Amino acid sequence: MRGSDERTGSLFSFVDLEERVPQRHPLRKIRQIVNEALTSLDGEFARLYSSEGRPSIAPERLLRASLLQAFFSVRSERQLMEQLDYNLMFRWFVGLGVDDAVWDATVFTKNRDRLLDAEVAAKFMAAVLAHREVRPLLSSDHFSVDGTLVEAWASLKSFRAKDGSDEPPGPGRNGERSFHREKRSNATHASTTDPDAKLYRKSSNVAAKLCFIGHALAENRHGLIVDRRDAGIEPGRARGRTRHDRAT
Repeated sequence: MRGSDERTGSLFSFVDLEERVPQRHPLRKIRQIVNEALTSLDGEFARLYSSEGRPSIAPERLLRASLLQAFFSVRSERQLMEQLDYNLMFRWFVGLGVDDAVWDATVFTKNRDRLLDAEVAAKFMAAVLAHREVRPLLSSDHFSVDGTLVEAWASLKSFRAKDGSDEPPGPGRNGERSFHREKRSNATHASTTDPDAKLYRKSSNVAAKLCFIGHALAENRHGLIVDRRDAGIEPGRARGRTRHDRAT
């Protein structure tokens, strides 16, 4: 018998998020390890937040949501909030109920930056690596250092002299601007739309772009990242990938 394609609304809905996620899904084990690591940081969270005032977003949920953004390559916080709104697995992992409202993207970003400024995210990573089920997976025999450039969402036309001595682009949204024979560097220039972006290039044979640079330290047995650094280096010295193996 052919089923009906008609949609009928329901007055009540009983959705158990725990039953919607498969028992063998890898996020279940990850969530268990993450929750135990977060429990060990309860004292850090207590010192970071005041005991008075309006409750903010729980730091545990901020860190879980940030993990999902990295795991599933969600490009922005706004898209992450969109996923949290309709993705039941995302809600389950973060700790939101079916009827709980998601946060505003700007509010989420500001609250997460508080954790980053207090270095709580680094302590969270250290707690995960020290977990009894994660530590046996780490190898100290060999490691790799991987450096990468992430292109910023900023135009080269926004890379202006800090003292305002250069000429502005022509009129219009995409006004023309000639950079011929003009010397520009991160010491004398900065982007007006993204001041944190720096001018880098992968080699002397390619054009420089506004980018962010990052380094990840990974052990080679399972490819797990054990440390990371965001660092500024001299323009023209950045390389797309660097690898160093050393026995310890």
